[in-house]
Amino acid sequence: MRIGSSIALIAIGAILAFAVADVVDFVDLTLIGWILMGVGALGLIISIVMAIPRNDHRVTETRQVQDPNTGETIRRDETRGSL
Repeated sequence: MRIGSSIALIAIGAILAFAVADVVDFVDLTLIGWILMGVGALGLIISIVMAIPRNDHRVTETRQVQDPNTGETIRRDETRGSL
């Protein structure tokens, strides 16, 4: 659920809860309106939380190898990010 559909659910729920005065058998339109507003609010919160940028997780790997010809130690550092 995206931000737009969450706002649409909140708007439709508010219309059903506050503006519709019709009576339908076996259906409480006010309760359905409150449920739609709750689901829309929850979806809006989740959408906003998911849209927040996360920290860039980096992995650093270090390798050390000794050159057999010269005896010199070679060190290689490699860093990878999540992007």
